[in-house]
Formats: sequence, structure tokens, C-alpha cells
Amino acid sequence: MCVCVCVIAHACRHLWIRVWVQAGGCLSRRKGRALEVCGLKSAGSRACDCGPGLQGPQPTATMVGKGAKGMLNGAVPSEATKKDQNLKRGNWGNQIEFVLTSVGYAVGLGNVWRFPYLCYRNGGGAFMFPYFIMLIFCGIPLFFMELSFGQFASQGCLGVWRLSPMFKGVGYGMMVVSTYIGIYYNVVICIAFYYFFSSMTHVLPWAYCNNPWNTPDCTGVLDASNLTNGSRPATLPSNLSHLLNHSLQRTSPSEEYWRRYVLKLSDDIGNFGEVRMPLLGCLGVSWVVVFLCLIRGVKSSGKVVYFTATFPYVVLTILFVRGVTLEGAFTGIMYYLTPQWDKILEAKVWGDAASQIFYSLGCAWGGLITMASYNKFHNNCYRDSIIISITNCATSVYAGFVIFSILGFMANHLGVDVSRVADHGPGLAFVAYPEALTLLPISPLWSLLFFFMLILLGLGTQFCLLETLVTAIVDEVGNEWILKKKTYVTLGVAVAGFLLGIPLTSQAGIYWLLLMDNYAASFSLVVISCIMCVSIMYIYGHRNYFQDIQMMLGFPPPLFFQICWRFVSPAIIFFILIFTVIQYQPITYNHYQYPGWAVAIGFLMALSSVICIPLYALFQLCRTDGDTLLQRLKNATKPSRDWGPALLEHRTGRYAPTIPASPEDGLEVQPLHPDKAQIPMVGSNGSSRLQDSRI
Repeated sequence: MCVCVCVIAHACRHLWIRVWVQAGGCLSRRKGRALEVCGLKSAGSRACDCGPGLQGPQPTATMVGKGAKGMLNGAVPSEATKKDQNLKRGNWGNQIEFVLTSVGYAVGLGNVWRFPYLCYRNGGGAFMFPYFIMLIFCGIPLFFMELSFGQFASQGCLGVWRLSPMFKGVGYGMMVVSTYIGIYYNVVICIAFYYFFSSMTHVLPWAYCNNPWNTPDCTGVLDASNLTNGSRPATLPSNLSHLLNHSLQRTSPSEEYWRRYVLKLSDDIGNFGEVRMPLLGCLGVSWVVVFLCLIRGVKSSGKVVYFTATFPYVVLTILFVRGVTLEGAFTGIMYYLTPQWDKILEAKVWGDAASQIFYSLGCAWGGLITMASYNKFHNNCYRDSIIISITNCATSVYAGFVIFSILGFMANHLGVDVSRVADHGPGLAFVAYPEALTLLPISPLWSLLFFFMLILLGLGTQFCLLETLVTAIVDEVGNEWILKKKTYVTLGVAVAGFLLGIPLTSQAGIYWLLLMDNYAASFSLVVISCIMCVSIMYIYGHRNYFQDIQMMLGFPPPLFFQICWRFVSPAIIFFILIFTVIQYQPITYNHYQYPGWAVAIGFLMALSSVICIPLYALFQLCRTDGDTLLQRLKNATKPSRDWGPALLEHRTGRYAPTIPASPEDGLEVQPLHPDKAQIPMVGSNGSSRLQDSRI
């Protein structure tokens, strides 16, 4: 039995004394799980029995001073990271922070402006059937795979590929995708900021057609005589219904405000024109907000998500209650949900359902791996994956009720079909829905709430995108200097993102934004995800991965997930890829057709992430030892020497050191001297590696 003796003197109660580790610290095995440090329950003098321990010299640890409670892995009590398992990288403050961050990452703008449109376009309530089928057989399994992948290795999207170094290009591809998305996503947030600030007025600027930027074709849904009170007229102008039936002859004030004032849209993607200074200022504001929320990594963003991930649901509920009480709301909701069962037999409906599940959950972006890498090693990520996935999809359905209740009210007000006012993408967020808000009493209030919700939804995703890039860079370099300077890395990535986003605030910016949205993060994500599944299940080996999960969670993945990972999910991903290719249509924006050179740039952006995979594979083959190509291929695909749990105390089973336990094994303690020792360790495959230890 090993005995931990804690001595506290009342006279030095408020003094901090560093941990002095003699012979390696107190270790114990509990229920066959990883080695754990014997927890000290109080600051009073007491001894804790660690139970049956390791053979060999019995270690002891002596600690004096306030703050002994919560002592873990030899952390210094005065350190802010005293409760972390991984002192170098840090962990989430608690599991709620991880769940809320992941919910904020998965629940984004697409839940509001894409899912409701796809639902009514593909059979209303009938679309829910293939949607939830794809969630069960593809969405949740892939979500669980990425969470478990990152949590087991405690590494970002690059470091996890110690599992099979030849496929590290998959991690670089994820970084490229996250870079593209992070650039244009923050531009969308900045536009939401602009509309939010513009809503701080007693009359919304897009309510009427009497502004300098309006054209003679502008026809508002409000009578100009009600300008002072902002209320809607009892009857529509006699010619309004006729004009509404001829969309080419009518433009709404919200559309002209969007195109002619906010964007000052140019006539071609190559005609950048001037940079819209108001948008540029809002872009700076959005990047500053993102940086400040991530200034301390997950320690700061984990606190911010308590608000950014929960308040959108408060706003959605407020808008829902207001929407369902409006005249015509039921018509809009029925239009949204009415099932058209004949469409279930169409391949396009199943393709849309699979694509929406895949893209909305954020698979293959690298964010899920990154967020999970900050979990404690034994966290139940299986439970988390189910909770987060279902929450994401339920939010999409809930947002559909909110959107279509308001659009139904607008359609009833105008005397047209709901399909005439329904839209998706930026057209819904910045044209159709703002126009509907002008019909509500106290319309600026509802506009403020709506755009504030969009800002929070966007920020939740943007936090993870930026943290994905920063974590990948820091983990790849991996030295003490960059760990201490992580804030500067975050600042550098934020400044680079701001500079690269400036062209998107020009008069042609919306063309480039949609080009990046359609190509940079489309079929490339499907390819990356498919290769990730194949490399883990068939190159690394499904039995090895199942054993890793059992060592981490205490139980193997359920049989259903084993079958999905090996067969069902890769088949669905391949189906999505084929569907994307077959259904491909050249990108358009309203009536504008993108030129061929712009489409070529879009394909190059898509290929820039996928090409990382074969290029890095060739690079790894060239630098791997071996007499023949087959031998090189075998060596390049087998796990590297340092693959496995990040902390020695978790390296059990086939990852356990093959030499007798040394005093430094399993402990990460604060250094008494700044120098670090490099201690050679022998892995389970008989190869040696260097393990950093703090003495």
C-alpha cells in the first residue's frame, strides 16, 4: 500500500508551498482503468490510502498549504490549471462548457436559413422521415467518431493523425476548409452586426420606398401615409397584388436596401468597386469580439458560450410566441409541415436530407476533433454526441416553425402564396424576413432580436473555427514557447482572417462569399470525411479503435455504431458525393450567372483542401524508411511511436511502458527549475520515444 501524507501547519495556512515529489508520486489503479493520482480531499492533515498500487518503490508526495483540495497530477495549488488533467493544453472548466460550445458550433446560420427551405421544398413533413433516418445512420455515428478521435489523443486535427501519419493530409485539408469558412462566415456575422445597428431606430430603414437608394420599381407592403406610426394599412394599394404577381416588375424596399444600400452591389464578380466602409467597420468589430472571447482559449470561450449558445433559444422562443399569434401563421406552418409522401421516393429528397445532416453537424471541419481534444480523458463523449446531434436537429425543426409562422403572416397580409415570400440563404436572413418584420408592431424591437440571434448563432460557430486553426498550429509546433504565446497565435490568425475578409466587404463581396460557400465547403468535406472513416476503420483497424474507445470510456462502442462506422456511414457519405456530382449546377445569384473563370476558381478552392491528402501521402512515403514501396507504405500507415493518450497515467494496456515504472511516470508536476528533462520511454511496439517530464 502506498501512503500519501498531507501535513498542514496552521501558522502557514495561507502560504503556497510547491509539491515535492519523492519517487514519482502516489499512483493507484482503480477498476482496471488508467493510473490516477490519489486525490487529496481536504487541506487538513490526513493520509489517503491509494489501494493496491504499482510494484517497486513506494512513492510519496508531501504538500503543505492552502489549496490542497482539487490537487491533480501534481499541479501547483496557486496555478489556474490545478484542476486540469492536461496541464500543458488545459481542459474545459466543466462538461457543460464543452456541450454548450459544441451545440453553438453545430447550431449555426444554416439551421435558420437553409433547413426550413429544404423542408418545404422536399415534401414538408415527409422530409422529416429521411432527415431523421440520415441523422441516426450517418450524423450521430460520424459525430461520435470525431469526438472520440480527438478526445482519445488530446490533439487537434493535425496531431490526431499520429494514428496513421500517411493520412495527416486529412488534417491539413480540414484546416484549409476551416480557413475558408472562417473568412466568409465572419463576413456574414458582420452584415448581421450592420443590420443590428441599423435596427436601432423608431422606423426600420427598409420599411418604405421613400429613401434616396430606392428605384421607381420599389413597392412596399406599407402605405406611405403610415410612416409616422409604422403600422400597416388596413387595405393594400389597388395595384400591389398585381405587381406582386409579376416579380420582375416589383422590388421590395428590403431587397433594394440590401442590394443598393448595404452592398451597393456591382454588376459583375470581377468588378470589386469600393470597399463598403460600414461593413469593413462591422467586420473589425466581429473579429475583435471573436478574439476577445478566445483570448485564453477554451478557458475564456467556455465561459462565453453560457450566453452565446443559450440566448438564441430565448430569442427563438420569443419570436415563436409572437409568430404563432399572428393572423396567417397557421397557414405558413402548415405549408412548412404538410407531408407530400410521394416525394420520399425521389433520390433528391434523400440526398438533400443526407447533405443537410452532414453539413449542419460540422463534420470534417476539424472543429469537433479540436473541441473534444480539451475534454478529460474519461469523459463520456458517446453521451455527448447523442445530446448535441439531437439538439442540433431539433433546433432546425424549431427554427422552421419560427420562420414560417412569420412568413405565413406576411403571405396572408399580401394575399399571395407562402412560396412567393419564402427563400433561403442570405435572401431569407437579409431580405424576406426583415421585410416580414416591418409588418409587426414595434418592428425595430423584433428586428433587433432577430439579428442579435443571428450574431450569436454565427459567433458560436466562429469560435470553434478559429480555435481549430490555433490549436492545430500550437499542437504541431508543440514547444513550451508557443504554448505560452498561444494568445499571440490567436491574434495573428484573427488579423489574417480580417485582412483576407476585406475583399468580401467590397461591392462584389457577396458574389465571392457565395462562391466560397458553394465550393470551398461542399464536396471536399464529403471526400475528407470518407477518407477519415476508411483510414480509421480499415488502415488503423476497427478492432484497435474499438479497444481504444473501451480503454477511454470503460465500454466499447455499441454494436450499432460499429456497423455504421464500418459499412453504413461510409456508404451514405459515398452516396452524398455521387448525389452532389449528379445534381451539380453552375452557381447563380438571383439572375446573375457566374462566369467560367469564377467557377474555375471555385473548383480550385474545393480542390485545395482535397489535394492536401495525396500530396502529404507522397511526402510521407518519400521520408519513410523502407527498401521497397510496399515496405514504405506499411511503415507510413502504421501508428507513430507517440500515438495514444497524451498523459502517461492514461497509457495502459498496449500503450503501457514496457520498462519498470520510473519516478516520473504518470505525473505532470510543476518544475522547480525551468529546465526540462527528456526521458526515453519504450512504447508497446518496442520502439523508444522521448517523454517530456517536469521535475
